[in-house]
Amino acid sequence: MSYVLEVKMDFAAAHIVRGHPGKCARLHGHNWEVRVRVKSSELNSIEITMDFADLKALIHEVIDPLDHQFLNEIPPFTEMNPTAERVSEFIYDSLAKKLPAHVRMDSVSLFETERCSVTFSRG
Repeated sequence: MSYVLEVKMDFAAAHIVRGHPGKCARLHGHNWEVRVRVKSSELNSIEITMDFADLKALIHEVIDPLDHQFLNEIPPFTEMNPTAERVSEFIYDSLAKKLPAHVRMDSVSLFETERCSVTFSRG
């Protein structure tokens, strides 16, 4: 048994996909939609997994530094290609370090457009 919470947020950022054979090799941007899913088999003292406002605040800590930025200039994307796959992994790993002890990451889905997304999970 587990409870899964999902929060949707967004940020705008530009990137260049290094080595891409097509137009994504040129500077372009997205209004990225982030869907974060966390889970727990336990509820806290007021019988919730965690407060949605607290989860939103943690997500903001991770994505606000990316908002309206050129991702290729922000570590770790100065070395790692800022693909949707790697950005979703970065958000997942960064957020996992901030969660309460009884809450675990489930997945991060990152939409470049309303029709194109990637989902990252470690389990």
